[in-house]
Amino acid sequence: MARTSDSSLGRFRELLQIPTVSLDPGDADADGTHFLRFHDALVRLYPALHAVLEREVVAGYSLLYRWRGRDAASPLVLMAHIDVVPVVASEWSHEPFGAELVGSGDTAEIRARGAVDDKGSLVAILEAVESLVAEGVVPERDVYLAFGHNEEVAGDGAQAIVEVLRQRGVRPSLVLDEGGAVVEGALPGVTVPTAVIGVAERGVMTVHLTARELGGHASTPPRDPATARLARAVLRLHRRPFPTRLVPPVRAMFETVAPYTSGPLRRVFASIGVTGRLLVKVFPRLGPELNALVRTTAVVTELSGAAGANVLATAARASVNVRLLPGDTATSAEARIRRVVGDPLVEVDVVSASDPSPVSPWSGPAWDRLAAATRSALGEEVLPTPYIQLGASDSRWFTEISGHVYRFTPFHLTRGEREALHSHDERIRVGSWLRGIEFYRELLRAS
Repeated sequence: MARTSDSSLGRFRELLQIPTVSLDPGDADADGTHFLRFHDALVRLYPALHAVLEREVVAGYSLLYRWRGRDAASPLVLMAHIDVVPVVASEWSHEPFGAELVGSGDTAEIRARGAVDDKGSLVAILEAVESLVAEGVVPERDVYLAFGHNEEVAGDGAQAIVEVLRQRGVRPSLVLDEGGAVVEGALPGVTVPTAVIGVAERGVMTVHLTARELGGHASTPPRDPATARLARAVLRLHRRPFPTRLVPPVRAMFETVAPYTSGPLRRVFASIGVTGRLLVKVFPRLGPELNALVRTTAVVTELSGAAGANVLATAARASVNVRLLPGDTATSAEARIRRVVGDPLVEVDVVSASDPSPVSPWSGPAWDRLAAATRSALGEEVLPTPYIQLGASDSRWFTEISGHVYRFTPFHLTRGEREALHSHDERIRVGSWLRGIEFYRELLRAS
């Protein structure tokens, strides 16, 4: 028997109140008390699940559950992550870990860090499994729940889970992690809600640009200080962005939405094989999301220089965050950055890098299962479409053991709700979250 929405909301709010802020993977003394508290709360709040599913702790605080089905082959993996990003409490209109319920009915909002990213999905998965176990459901195939504990800091939790599964010979037929959502207005001219399902995600690099000098007192600066040399390098990168291009999943996305697009854009999208070269030049002017769909992006996120206001910097440094579109690699991006910077006195160092993920198919049984669950639980009017995931997630590690890895958060999110991720006043509407539970129930029934 499925449990009531009120009790589901109560459990969700309780878990949101546990401040599982990511632990620094380099800090051997990091305090994992809140993660252990979260583990204990799950056991208490989901007794049917814990009576049937096998649970193991991986890499200290990550969780891996196995729900045995009638067949162990071709299992389903549902992913989420336990950790959340830090908060600046003064920026919030409500207590960040208070999980306050604002309003009433389906449009009421739960406001808390993690409401969407990613406890929204994690708790919805648990609610779906708990209710199905209580109803006596046994899945046709094995189901794994994989909950990493340090996704937000690119930690080792999910990687360790993948290694456990790899050693056991587990080859999932479908892996689903956080990613796109049900959106409206994100694509120009599209008249129906779209479920943008990530079939790949961009790679990510951190690159340091460093200019050096002897230093000294700021009252006697050299003709070309390190800060000026660095500034010129940063401006070159900004003024010469990576070229735009149309990758196959993005082409497929616009071909999919074309019949549901109003005005002249319908013909433009339907003929994207011809119009694509022009569109990719226009998209960057229409907003950052469209820009990120058609090019590798590079942006300076951190700057550092001297230790004092009256001291010359011996080293001026800029951190560049690079997000690689499929088809680009860390090697090709580094080479281009060096060419654009064009200054042998500015060091270019790749601090970390991962290439874009492989592209999963947007047709076939795995995709059909996702599309069917989307329409059944989230609305027949919702149009599933392939999409390039703009951010990085734990799902990239699972491409080592599965060729069908997808990224979709099954919630209808407004632009404001999407913009609040990693920012203040993160929130989700009650009705949207409850429909997400039904999405996971539908997907599990089809497993």
